[in-house]
Amino acid sequence: MREFVLFIREQGVVGLAIGFILGGAISSVVASLVKDIIQPAISLIVSSESITTLAWHGISYGLFLEAIINFIILAAVIFFLFKKINMTKLDVEKKN
Repeated sequence: MREFVLFIREQGVVGLAIGFILGGAISSVVASLVKDIIQPAISLIVSSESITTLAWHGISYGLFLEAIINFIILAAVIFFLFKKINMTKLDVEKKN
């Protein structure tokens, strides 16, 4: 058990886990940016139809904003949980 705790402390596994979670969350923000903002904008630019006909294909900035808010909430929860259980002292800095 002691070796396991030492491994976690030396290798920065906690930081890696947090990075993995936040990476997945930012992935949903990028996916929403492309799907809800960029693709409809390109569709409006290259389409030969009038803008009124394409209004229902409009930019869904609300869905993109929702993805950003979800990311911020998740990041805040992870931050406060990490801070609350005092895991900031768990990782050990390596000496060169």
